[in-house]
Amino acid sequence: MNSNDLVMTKTRLTAAHAHHEAHANGRESWLRAAVLGADDGLVSIASLMIGVAASSASRATVLVAGLAGLVAGALSMGAGEYVSVSSQRDTEEASIAQEMKELASNPKDELRELALIYEKRGLDPDLAHEVARQLSGHDVLDAHIRDELGMNEFTRARPFQAAAVSACSFALAALVPLAALLAAPPAVRIPALALASLAGLGLLGTLGGHLGRAPKGRAALRVLLGGGLAMAVSALAGRLLGAMGI
Repeated sequence: MNSNDLVMTKTRLTAAHAHHEAHANGRESWLRAAVLGADDGLVSIASLMIGVAASSASRATVLVAGLAGLVAGALSMGAGEYVSVSSQRDTEEASIAQEMKELASNPKDELRELALIYEKRGLDPDLAHEVARQLSGHDVLDAHIRDELGMNEFTRARPFQAAAVSACSFALAALVPLAALLAAPPAVRIPALALASLAGLGLLGTLGGHLGRAPKGRAALRVLLGGGLAMAVSALAGRLLGAMGI
């Protein structure tokens, strides 16, 4: 294999790896949003229902509170994610527009800038310049968006996707404490709510650790401690309010 064939082979392998990583990053971005939405849904609705139940409210009242919280929380999560990711999308669009202006006004400087990026990645100057020239000849804007701005079609901000994933995952996770309430005898409804929700949080923490490539046990413990504390404080608040006759 001559040097040209070797360079071409390495280029194809690098492109294939980058394509795989782009798919993985795009998939993981919405998976993380789903895990965070589900975590919020479990903690929020379980804490709400436990707080209301601790005030000695009837099962119907606790159920209505949980359902209202599910709807309100899912809509709030969706709206919040849409606004947040839309801001990120606006920033990306502004960066692309600026890059287009720079390419139109200083194409030679932009070519040198692209070549320097490839040099920093390990190519010798001549090869870096040739790669920059050929990529610019194919699609100069795409080359700069990908290699200078660090964006690609799989990792771009998607407001509607983020909103839908967060809202749906929140609502689905909120069904866990609701189901626990319906299934549990009245005498043990608070422990049932807490145990079912903590079990769900443990699974979500493990999944979050896996997605973040962090120790799964530590991630699960962190989520369990945070969720357990929120439920305990909510139960105390509900008991105090119930005792006060509010």
